[in-house]
Amino acid sequence: MTIISANLQAVRARIDAAATAAGRAPESVRLLAVSKTWPAACVREAAACGQSSFGESYLQEALPKIALLSDLGLDWHFIGPLQSNKTQGVAEHFHWVHGLDREKIAARLSAQRPAALPPLQVCIQVNVSGENTKGGIRPEQAEMLARAVAALPGLKLRGLMAIPEMSEDSPLVHRRFAALRELLSHLNSRGMALDTLSMGMSHDLEAAIAEGATIVRVGTAIFGERPKQ
Repeated sequence: MTIISANLQAVRARIDAAATAAGRAPESVRLLAVSKTWPAACVREAAACGQSSFGESYLQEALPKIALLSDLGLDWHFIGPLQSNKTQGVAEHFHWVHGLDREKIAARLSAQRPAALPPLQVCIQVNVSGENTKGGIRPEQAEMLARAVAALPGLKLRGLMAIPEMSEDSPLVHRRFAALRELLSHLNSRGMALDTLSMGMSHDLEAAIAEGATIVRVGTAIFGERPKQ
């Protein structure tokens, strides 16, 4: 067993245990392997262990990797900040976008999504911890942006994403994730049909799953500490 396969097995065991503890079915939580900065060979190794969804943040790095691994039929998620000059590459080559926080970017993705492809699945990033250094909209802005995104052709609004501050304060971490879950519930009560909470990483996936995460984004616990670029 390789290091990556052993790590994947351990992460899946953590997800299953957390879901079971929360009274949820383990299959209700999807593992997104964050492969940014890691070479295609590492992604291929993880794919050989049954992992099919991978997250990338740097378009210049991701596009050659996607091309090299096109034979595997993988599911590619763009999880980093998205600038206007990067939208076309993302619209043409990715299946999901997790960090959407501007209507302008959503409109560009919509216009640039090839008609031959299914809609681009998107999540709106919400800054649940109010950090100035974090991307994402304020919770009170979510409904306006959600309605604008949902109206765009070529996109399918699936839900919300958050990256709360790292903290050893477990009740605080749970509150941050609960806030995102409650916001999703509020939007659904307002007539939207959202089903995705992208939240939780290597260090806090258990808390995220307890609060309703449907996608956890895990890099370090699978691939190790990121190599220096």
